Amino acid sequence: AQQGRVREKVYGKQKIYFADQEQLPAASDAELRGLDGEIATRSAQLQALQQSCRHLEAELKDLNSSMTTPEMAREIETLRKDCASYSEKLERIKSATNHVTPEEKEKVCREQQLYRREWRRRKRMATELLDAILEGYPKSKKQFFEEVGIETDEDHGVVLPATV
Repeated sequence: AQQGRVREKVYGKQKIYFADQEQLPAASDAELRGLDGEIATRSAQLQALQQSCRHLEAELKDLNSSMTTPEMAREIETLRKDCASYSEKLERIKSATNHVTPEEKEKVCREQQLYRREWRRRKRMATELLDAILEGYPKSKKQFFEEVGIETDEDHGVVLPATV
């Protein structure tokens, strides 16, 4: 610092030494433009390399998430076993001798229709009766149902079966 090759700055108790740039030769405008051009070229190269790196990382991630050849072989074998068991089950069902006859099916459908009609009729009668009671009841329908202990189909998520 005393010889003038480095400069010294004092900040409180600290001293900082750095090269004296006045002793360095000054760059001409042509050199500065050349350096700026080189910086631009290197920045473009950097962008291209970063883009290539991102592309390769995406490809690596894709390859890591896909199945390997042994895993694929195991998966194919598992699927073949499942397919065979389902085919066997289908054959057992097709060859079963205890099929429902059309007469039995018709009988069951008639019974279901009868029960559905009866359900609808009884529900309508109960609703009419409850509506008549609720006309003179001072509280809400919900409060009345809670006090009396009535549970509706809707409370249990039950719906009337559709017509077959």
